[in-house]
Amino acid sequence: MLLTGLPIAGLLLLGACTDEHADAGGDGPRPGGRPGAGPTAPSDDPANVCPVSGVRIRALGTNAAMGLRALGLELTNCGTADYALNGYPSLRLLDADGTPIPVQVIEGAKGITSGFDAPPRPLTLRPGERAGAAVLWRNLVTDSTVVATSGEALEVASSAGRARQAVELDGPIDLGNTGRLGVSAWKPAEPTTPAPPPAPPQPSGAPSGATTLDPRV
Repeated sequence: MLLTGLPIAGLLLLGACTDEHADAGGDGPRPGGRPGAGPTAPSDDPANVCPVSGVRIRALGTNAAMGLRALGLELTNCGTADYALNGYPSLRLLDADGTPIPVQVIEGAKGITSGFDAPPRPLTLRPGERAGAAVLWRNLVTDSTVVATSGEALEVASSAGRARQAVELDGPIDLGNTGRLGVSAWKPAEPTTPAPPPAPPQPSGAPSGATTLDPRV
């Protein structure tokens, strides 16, 4: 299967930056800025605001192959304090009217695919650092008498019990009639700053104009 074992780092490169809106449950936006800086003017650009929770979650686009879907998630610590993670994103799927859709959320991807079942480990994000995860599902219809599920919106929290944020999707979450979503554990995202190029090799011979010592002297 094409997506089996796809690294989270690869999923974090899917799609361009999308807007996200804070969940009405209390994770509203606040202006971002440096510690100790004065108040900044409100901005309509979600990239310039930080939710009260201190983290911003966005979807990175969906990769699809042979009925298997993979949606990349990115969590950024946009606050001024360290942010601890140790587990899986918490998901809520909604229909076009904003009504929650009952689905089974599997921690890992057992029964959906393989390669996404690495257990969570403690992770602390410093301000500006990011973590990634993936949402997995299959567009599979096994019973024509059961209405296929199609989620039009997705809300994500960093973990169960924390404030949810709506993420912008690039298409529906088309579960068929499987009724299952898999989600991988949070893991550190690859740094966005490329590594510096290696230093050029030193010349093996003596530099031009240098005096060569006679070993017989």
